[in-house]
Amino acid sequence: MVLFSYLAHRRACLIKQKEREERINNLPAEYHTAITQKDRDIINQDVVSLVAKVQSGHVNPEEVLLAYSKKALHAHRATNCLTEIMISKAQTLARDCNISGPLAGMPISMKDTVGVAGFASCIGYSSPSWVVPFQKDAAIVRLLHDAGAYPFVKTNVPITLLSFESFSDIWGRSTNPYSNKHSPGGSTGGEAALLAYGGSRLGIGTDVAGSVRIPAHYSGIYTVKSSMHRFLKAGNASALVGQEGIPAVYSPMTRTLEDLETFWRAVVSMKPWEYDPSCVPIPWRTINLPERMKFGILWDDGVVEPSPACKRALQTVTSLLEKQGHKVIAIAPPSPLKALQIGSQLMANAFITGSSHIRWFESNDPGVATGLFALKLPQIFMKLYAWFYRYLLRDSVYATLVEGWHLKNGQEFYALVGQREDYRMQWFEYWQKEKLDFVLTVPNALPAMKHRDSRRQWKSCGYTFLFNILDYSAGVMPITRVDRKLDRLSPAFRPRNKVEADAYKGYDAEDMHGLPIGVQVVGRRLEEEKVLEGMKLIESLLRSEGIAYVHMPT
Repeated sequence: MVLFSYLAHRRACLIKQKEREERINNLPAEYHTAITQKDRDIINQDVVSLVAKVQSGHVNPEEVLLAYSKKALHAHRATNCLTEIMISKAQTLARDCNISGPLAGMPISMKDTVGVAGFASCIGYSSPSWVVPFQKDAAIVRLLHDAGAYPFVKTNVPITLLSFESFSDIWGRSTNPYSNKHSPGGSTGGEAALLAYGGSRLGIGTDVAGSVRIPAHYSGIYTVKSSMHRFLKAGNASALVGQEGIPAVYSPMTRTLEDLETFWRAVVSMKPWEYDPSCVPIPWRTINLPERMKFGILWDDGVVEPSPACKRALQTVTSLLEKQGHKVIAIAPPSPLKALQIGSQLMANAFITGSSHIRWFESNDPGVATGLFALKLPQIFMKLYAWFYRYLLRDSVYATLVEGWHLKNGQEFYALVGQREDYRMQWFEYWQKEKLDFVLTVPNALPAMKHRDSRRQWKSCGYTFLFNILDYSAGVMPITRVDRKLDRLSPAFRPRNKVEADAYKGYDAEDMHGLPIGVQVVGRRLEEEKVLEGMKLIESLLRSEGIAYVHMPT
């Protein structure tokens, strides 16, 4: 029986990989030619300009598809970022697209989870129930069609969707465009790699603990994680159906900040609540920021201190804001460790659910496998383990996180939801008391991790996970890159706890030289427009100083 399961798994992997290759190879000859100057002219235009030329008839949507498809295939060869190749179907969609729509003629890349009729969303699983094509387009796909856009490729994710890497047996491993030794992030890592490489301008991902923001940070792109119910999610695939303790949210990802605003504005202009009943009917709002604002800086979450590289990026931004006359203060908000404790326990059962679809011999993510192993141990063992760390090793941080790491019954889950709501109120009151406009912090303590390092770093997600627990709108934008000289770790550095020690085993400024580093811009719930304005302010200051982030050339 086990042997048959293994053989069925390997066969499914080979079939899907062969299908991907055949869909690429069977494209018309022009898709396999070199990228021309005309293609580059299309790829290098912002969305507003390109849509205007499609609407006026100066650019044919099929030419746009051809240019981006060629670049996407180049990106795939470099990073293994693609899963479902939908270009053949997109040819018809481009030809017939609504050229009066706000996204007229634009090809859209999307995370493998998005439901597109005629294509699977296997999320890395090889079992038969996951490789069946969707019969109906998801709500976001239908909205995009009406807006004049169309899907053309899907992008790689980790099996279970619970990792900052993007790997599965069925699709292989995606790599960072800036370094093939490092991850592009997860779980929306393939999407980030494609956008960073220039193979798409507009993409869609999901986020439950940082899954659009970590890839943006790792790969040097832009995103704003939405609050619940602001962006469409109905009709898509999920390995964690019913996981509502910290619900995943769908959110746009783009190569530039201008395109991010355009994408958000276009989607909301189409009244997403008329496509997905879970969306709140909030039209796009014009935000006029005050001339002088108050920024709260979370320099350290008390669990993992930001690395020299990530701290330098945050210091760069805070210095520019202070120079501009804004008030910048260090904040000591309600304990981020408490948020990580509550959130991790709310997500514990998800490790079982996400792994339940895995066949015998099918590879799991190393971090998920580690957490899964601990969940299956007797609860008394975890209590003794926590006692050992708390009282013998004097590591109260790690003890706090592991002592509650066990499967939750219904009553325990309800109690945790109650704690989550109480914690949200504490943050609400703190924000009100401090009269903050924004919170700034790092997206992660470290730049992009090396492949297979999630076994050590999976617990180091507090800087992003915090804002999922709070349901705050949070954006990530690239600021600079790792510098081997400026970002060396001090010889005096000593980890404060096991989570920090495990994370820093992966930090090496020499090895990470040139990798992107981002900053996280946070507003409160349903403040996506305001977060975008905050990001635009920071981007304008970087440009005025001549230190704006330089993207990978297309």
